[in-house]
Amino acid sequence: MKRTIAIVCGGDSSEYNVSLRSAQGLYSFFDKERYDVYIVEIKHQDWHVNFQDGTTAPIDRKDFSFQKDGKFVMFDYAYITIHGTPGENGILQGYFELIHLPYSTSGVLVEALTFDKFVLNQYLRGYGVSVADSLLIRKGYEELVSDDEVEERIGMPCFVKPAADGSSFGVSKVKNKDQLAPAIRKAMMESDTVMVESYLAGTEITMGCYKTKKKEVFFPPTEVVTNNEFFDYDAKYNGQVQEITPARISDEMTERVRKITSHIYDILHCNGIIRIDYIISKEGRISMLEVNTTPGMTATSFIPQQVRAAGLDIKDVLTDIVENQFDY
Repeated sequence: MKRTIAIVCGGDSSEYNVSLRSAQGLYSFFDKERYDVYIVEIKHQDWHVNFQDGTTAPIDRKDFSFQKDGKFVMFDYAYITIHGTPGENGILQGYFELIHLPYSTSGVLVEALTFDKFVLNQYLRGYGVSVADSLLIRKGYEELVSDDEVEERIGMPCFVKPAADGSSFGVSKVKNKDQLAPAIRKAMMESDTVMVESYLAGTEITMGCYKTKKKEVFFPPTEVVTNNEFFDYDAKYNGQVQEITPARISDEMTERVRKITSHIYDILHCNGIIRIDYIISKEGRISMLEVNTTPGMTATSFIPQQVRAAGLDIKDVLTDIVENQFDY
């Protein structure tokens, strides 16, 4: 009997279209001889299955089932590829827990924690992980943090970004105090909480990994080089970037990054594929920027690139992820 897999995409964030592209990538990667695979699109109250002939069927949210040719179809597993709410912040995971459907990401608490960049940084700092200094500004309480305090505590330049958002939208690099207020307003269009973060100079890299009951797999890191001010939306999705896999760092540095990545995976008790972004300073200090628990999965995204560079087949990687939920 084939397992029936839902690739769950869409969501309610600015990265809706990116999520749809990730779903198409995943659909092409999955082993169709082993699995029956469907793409399920979610946006607000509209949940439906997209069939390959262009037709759709509504999802019954009582049990995440649908009807096809007069027959009920139940899913065995959900592969979540929603970037942003509700798939990257624990909300959808909570729903799947309630209906007892195995899924590809980490659990409710981990997703909520990693989605809030400020909270995650404070949490991991307690475990000795190096992160940038940051301040939190809440909507309606902006006056509690003055521009002078930001300049004195965080310094210039700095980054202003939505604290709880899965995308590159609303992020600004601020070079002087006059730019702070507009940058904060821009970030608040994406999130009610905004993080002001110190600038870290160095080489930006990202490393993906996953662990199962049987093995640990770390992919070669990718070096991210852009002429933009930072790795913004255009750099990420419109090709304004060089992505070099494996990264131009030493074997010793790669091993250090691997150990930190493994440490963070275990601290958070992650599940499935994650990707962690870092800055490596000239002095060799490795600072974590972000933990991505639903990394992009288009053919050109970092993870498929890294899987290819590792000499692995993405089909086998996805089979590992799914079957890990059923290996008892």
